[in-house]
Amino acid sequence: MDITSLIEHYGYAALMVGSIAEGETITLLGGVAAHQGLLKFPLVIAAVTLGGMIGDQVLYFIGRRFGDSLLRRFSRHQKQITKARRLINRRPWLFVIGTRFMYGFRIIGPILIGASHLPPKVFLPLNILGAIVWATLFSTLGYMGGELIAPWLHSVDKHLKQIIWLVLAVGLVLVVRFWLKRRASKKEDPED
Repeated sequence: MDITSLIEHYGYAALMVGSIAEGETITLLGGVAAHQGLLKFPLVIAAVTLGGMIGDQVLYFIGRRFGDSLLRRFSRHQKQITKARRLINRRPWLFVIGTRFMYGFRIIGPILIGASHLPPKVFLPLNILGAIVWATLFSTLGYMGGELIAPWLHSVDKHLKQIIWLVLAVGLVLVVRFWLKRRASKKEDPED
């Protein structure tokens, strides 16, 4: 099975799962795949919207349940957290929709919103609206950018085996590095 078949068969599911966890890169790639004719553009937007909405909804509920204890760990940032909470309560639409577009707020934003006790009946429609706007924007950018990277995509199949070996080698190096650092820290601190 080649990469094209994989994208055609599992592309929408991969987009949904990927947009739960990460977001922009996956969404852009979905737009590129739609440009290449591998996926249907409206379904790319739907899959990414659903994934983005689910991800933020889960993080919101984590924030409602565990947010205060999680946010206490960021003692250096309490001033910014308090300021953000005030903004959430004053203009929830701005923060809920805007969190998707703020670099570094993809995970902490919905947790902070949940910890601010914004009611679910307010968060849910804003989350859906934000997910639709975000998915449409980034999928469209990927679709438009598909023209630029189309020549590169055709050569990916030829180089896929080398790319996989490279990723595995880099992963192995990182694992060994982590293990060596951990081993060295245990030798320095024999009480553990």
